[in-house]
Formats: sequence, structure tokens, C-alpha cells
Amino acid sequence: MTTAARNAAAHAGPATAGAPPLPQARGPLSTAVRTALLRPPPPAALPGAGDAEPFGEDLQLALYLAYELHYRGFADVDEAWEWQPDLLRLRAALEDRFLGALREAVPGGADVAGELDALLAEPPDARGVGHHLKSRGTWGQLREYLAHRSLYQLKEADPQAWLIPRLTGQPKASLVAVEFDEFGAGHGDRTHARLFADAMAGAGLDPAYGRYLDPAPAETLATVNLMSLLGLHRSLRGATAGHFATLEITSSPGARRLARALERLGAEPRCVRFFTEHIEADAVHEQLMRRDVIGGFLAQEPEQAPAVVFGVQATGYLDARWSDRLLGAWAAGRPSLRLPLCDG
Repeated sequence: MTTAARNAAAHAGPATAGAPPLPQARGPLSTAVRTALLRPPPPAALPGAGDAEPFGEDLQLALYLAYELHYRGFADVDEAWEWQPDLLRLRAALEDRFLGALREAVPGGADVAGELDALLAEPPDARGVGHHLKSRGTWGQLREYLAHRSLYQLKEADPQAWLIPRLTGQPKASLVAVEFDEFGAGHGDRTHARLFADAMAGAGLDPAYGRYLDPAPAETLATVNLMSLLGLHRSLRGATAGHFATLEITSSPGARRLARALERLGAEPRCVRFFTEHIEADAVHEQLMRRDVIGGFLAQEPEQAPAVVFGVQATGYLDARWSDRLLGAWAAGRPSLRLPLCDG
């Protein structure tokens, strides 16, 4: 490495490679964070969380901005912001409101097996976004679905990777096996994030990372923020395990419904491939997560059962809020996104 290259690495400055632009603010909290990020740290001042609505647009975007610094960051934002103490203090206050609201919203308990069994016991009259798209969804609604999900799917399995150093023995080995598949089993063109980008392009959407952050509503941001919140805190490792198990257990049947929806609407094969890949892979992952990761983890730390249950329930609660947002908008003949969906 040349001297110039070493100097550049030591003073990284703004994140640029693959980093999206900062989105527009949605209230005083996100305005304060956005304004700060456009300047070198430290900030002149940052507000407290106050009584901001924990599931509202402003708090969820402010939290998303803070978390995204741990992923690819934002264009023209100094990378030193990632661990800036003032921003971390605000993030902690936002997390407290979000986490507190989630704990109040779910019933809790310690019956891990019962919670996981319930994920597989789908009632005959089940309704959800996938069910709607499979049977009667329009092409426009399916494209909206892809735009919503892009906030997570373009970094699929990244938040859950923080769980790896917090496990030992077989739970760690089995989690790594799941993550290995998520990241393409050593093949960059087969990473699930890449397959989702291909699906977006096939649907005429822009597959650029973070492209649909501005149109995404708070309900979508919250589902991704939960992953970051749980993954970043060792104290929430049990909830992270429950959350990831929920994703893997529900993924295979959900992917099957989406694949059928795309086939019904005549989508390109690259649109369908992402979902068909998940039908078989996640059926295997379900067993690994339930038996080896959750089972092995609780054998080592049985006191973590309530945390695992919370992770399952919080994931389901936020997904239900997200589903209600989409289905409610579509039933009323309205778009489910905050802004018009532009073509790629």
C-alpha cells in the first residue's frame, strides 16, 4: 500500500462507495439528525427523544439514520459519525422509546416452543400481504411490495450477523451455516441481496441500495430498525435469536406465495428466482434455527427464554402493522408508499 493510500485509509472521511444520499426529514428529530450528519462531528446540539411517537415517522427515520451508519452510511456523511457520543446518546433515547413501546405491545411469556409452533400453524382464513398478492394483487402493488422490502433485502442477513460472536458451540456453528447460505455460499452473484436486486431490476425498479428510503413509511422502517436494535445490543441476543428464527420459519411459505404471484402476473424469471431460492433454503434454515440455534442457545442459557419469546412476538407485531398499512391502502385504492413509485 502506498503512503497516499495509507493516509486515505486513516482519514476515511465521507462514505461514498455504494452509500445512498440522505433522505428528507420527517419531523424535528430526523431534521436534527440529518442536519448534524451533513456537517463534521461533533454536532452543535442534538435534542432529546422527548415524547415522540415511538412508531411514528419522525422517530423511526431518526433511528434509521443513526443505525445506517453501521452499514453503508450515507453519501457525503463523515464516517466518524458512526461512534460519535452525542449521536449515540440520542440513539439510546430513541431506542428506549421504541423498545419500551414494543414491550408494552406484546404479551411476553417464556413458552418458546409454543411461540415457534404458532408460526407454523397458519389458519385457513389467514390474510396478509403475500396472500393478497398471490390471489388478486396487481403488478403495481407487487412493485410496491418490492420497494418496501428493499430496505432490508438489499442488506439481507447483515443485522443478524451481529449474533454470531454472542453465541458459542453448536448454536454459533449452525447460525454461521444459515448465514453462509444467505451470503451466497461463497458466490457473490448468489447472495440473497444480489438476487433481490435482480428481482427489482426485472420489475423495472431501481436496485440501488437505499433508493426507496424516502418513499418507505414508518411501518417499513420499524421492521428494519428492530433488526438493527436487537443485533447491536448483546443484552438483546435472545431476542435476536427469536427474531431471526421467526424470519426463517415464516420465509418459505411466504416466498412460495410471492413466487406464485409473480408467475401469475407474468414476471421475468429473475423476479421469481429470489423467492424460489428461499422456498427450499429457508425450509432447511427453519430446522437449523429452531433445533440447533434456539435449542442449543437455551440449553446453554435457559434464562433467555423470555427474551427469545419477545423477539418472536415483536417481529410479528411490527410485521402485522406493516401488513395492515399495505392492505389498508390497497383496499382504499391508494398507494402504500409515502411517495410515488418511480421506475428504475
